[in-house]
Amino acid sequence: MGGAPATWMSHDSVAPQARVLPEPFAAKLVIGGLGLGFLVLFLFVPLAAVFHGALSKGWEVFLRSFQDPAGWHAIRLTLTVAAIAVPLNTAFGLAAAWAITKFRFRGKSLLITLIDLPFAVSPVVAGLIYVLLCGRQGWFGPWLAERDIQVIFALPGIVLATLFVTFPFVARELIPLMQAQGNDEEYAAATLGAGGWRTFWRVTLPKVKWALLYGVILCNARAMGEFGAVSVVSGHIRGQTNTVPLHIEILYNEYQFAAAFAFAALLALLALATLAGKSLLEAVSRGQFRADAQLVIAAKRP
Repeated sequence: MGGAPATWMSHDSVAPQARVLPEPFAAKLVIGGLGLGFLVLFLFVPLAAVFHGALSKGWEVFLRSFQDPAGWHAIRLTLTVAAIAVPLNTAFGLAAAWAITKFRFRGKSLLITLIDLPFAVSPVVAGLIYVLLCGRQGWFGPWLAERDIQVIFALPGIVLATLFVTFPFVARELIPLMQAQGNDEEYAAATLGAGGWRTFWRVTLPKVKWALLYGVILCNARAMGEFGAVSVVSGHIRGQTNTVPLHIEILYNEYQFAAAFAFAALLALLALATLAGKSLLEAVSRGQFRADAQLVIAAKRP
């Protein structure tokens, strides 16, 4: 009787250890097979079909497809639009993320909603909006015509449409990270006498540089591959307003399948390069995080 309470107390005071149940091999096989089958069916097979179609008539026909002046103009126009849109969206994303995460002001919720707007609006609708605003019969059409400024069916319209569909990417990569990091280091810099710009360049920007580069890569990929919005505002003028995706559509509709697949393969290679850059940035970011963590641990050791 005297030892029973002690025995009961000893069992009650020890918390039961959680058991990690091994996953059945069949479940692993089914889940892994479904995931691999999905990747093969919706990723690898289309990519293989694109490259097979591009090389179906040999390397000579593949390389000859890029000798078309209209094709080279489409490549140059695509790179030009990306070179304009990506820096502008980078500047906007930095400014918007900094304002949303570091300051309190009226209309912050509205700004966040507007940033997410391109995710909810169809790109075709976005292109139509610019046509209704800047076309010949649009709101600003007569004013633009009087000053001989052409927006629709020209480079400015393509840039505007690309800007609209790509401007959330940089901001949406930066905002969650900057919210998680907080403002302690910025407050410390301000306490030490640093101004706003100095705090931004020396404190805020170094903390978010990898997320910024990741957002730039995604923005660039979308800018070069955009079809819907650009299709509405470009007018499909061959050799003048066609980007690479639009040029692929024209070649395919003209039954020039080898040339169409050749340019599609070019876009696919650009997409694969984007994924490689993304993976490289993630690896470098993880390595930098581990190095910083080791420095912090070493600093705390006596």
